Amino acid sequence: MASVLVFQGAVIHSTGPEALEVLENATLVVTDGHISAFYKSHAEIPADAIPTTAQVHHLPQGDFLIPGFVDTHNHAPQWPMRGLGQGLHILDWLNEITFPVEARFADPEYATRVYEQTVADFLRQGITTASYYSSRHLEGTKILADICHRKGQRAFVGKCNMDRSAPDYICESSATASLRETEECIRHIRALPGCNNADTALIKPVVTPRFAISCTPELLQGLGEIVKRDDTLAIQTHFNEAQQEINATTELFPQFGGSEANLYESYGLLTARSILAHCTIMTDHEKERIGALKCGVAHCPVANMTVGGGFMVAPVRDFLRRGIKVGLGTDSGGGWASHMLAVIRQAMIASNAREVLSDGHDKGLSIEEVFYLATLGGAKVLCMEDRIGSFAVGKEFDAVWVATTTALQTAMTPREETDSLRRVFEKYVMTGDDRNVAHVYVRGRRVAGTRTGS
Repeated sequence: MASVLVFQGAVIHSTGPEALEVLENATLVVTDGHISAFYKSHAEIPADAIPTTAQVHHLPQGDFLIPGFVDTHNHAPQWPMRGLGQGLHILDWLNEITFPVEARFADPEYATRVYEQTVADFLRQGITTASYYSSRHLEGTKILADICHRKGQRAFVGKCNMDRSAPDYICESSATASLRETEECIRHIRALPGCNNADTALIKPVVTPRFAISCTPELLQGLGEIVKRDDTLAIQTHFNEAQQEINATTELFPQFGGSEANLYESYGLLTARSILAHCTIMTDHEKERIGALKCGVAHCPVANMTVGGGFMVAPVRDFLRRGIKVGLGTDSGGGWASHMLAVIRQAMIASNAREVLSDGHDKGLSIEEVFYLATLGGAKVLCMEDRIGSFAVGKEFDAVWVATTTALQTAMTPREETDSLRRVFEKYVMTGDDRNVAHVYVRGRRVAGTRTGS
């Protein structure tokens, strides 16, 4: 017998980059994890629409459902080092802070303990989908995938490839070893229950060259060949993150004249499934190439404005104007906060700065737009907009039940009796925290939340 859940009450989701649908009395019917019916008012509900065996949830006044947040760029092993090394330039930050921490994930016991906490924390924040960089360690990457699968988080999981420009204690021994372990990780993830189908898998492998600096040409070539053999694979890497990184890449790969787009494209690593993190310093040529190749951008404003060397503000308005896919990334350790609400807020601040820097040409982002980036926009970056990111019949039910009652004593601006639903939503996005997250669902399964029960 099918499992049927019914949610009746306020629902808010994006239907486009600037289109926020706010429904006071909607009904969502979820059958075996998929949305089987979506009624936008009580008047639309047929008499026999709700099975007598359904488990019905009524959202009280002030509570509402939103799609689960989609984190397009997340370093899982950096979760225990959040907030460290602020102000360092990117390569110094890697050597002084990041690599020593990531090296600890060679220990499976340590990896298990930290990743249990990491995944639970992101679920608690309402992040139902995450694209994770693991460390470069094979067993640690398998452990991360296993934990995501068991806890029910939708995830892309990739073993970092890095066979040069890193300390001996963390650098991979050779391109051959890196490629062999990458393929083993792919096999492991696809062997997880229900994950053998690339379209429907909860956990998916993602090819993960850390960045061009850390990869020899042999390794990049080999990764490109893996992707060429299997066009369902996603790719993630850092792209034009900071001037120090761009300079080092140009020195290592002078034949590409400073263009990371030309570099990655030459190795077959720019496709519609490529997730390019940061993209803060972009020429028109770079924008044209990633747009033409339908790559996605993972915008990480918290990290970009605290680590790397300079006040780096990605040209998100121009990306959107050009039709380039954009989502948001927490970047975990590369900043002072790892929850999506902080990223949303910083994205608005960064866009306001960009408006000033562009003499008003690139207008700041609205709350509708940044919420879109955190949900449906991120789903598009991951090529999953047909399955998640908004509420529509046929999509999987990944959702956050937001509670805004004053008794919660959260950081959120108090809800007033006269507030419209739209105003309550704005208060949550701009001032709420994880204490407002009553329930988190992935494929209709409750996976986290502050309230007891489902």
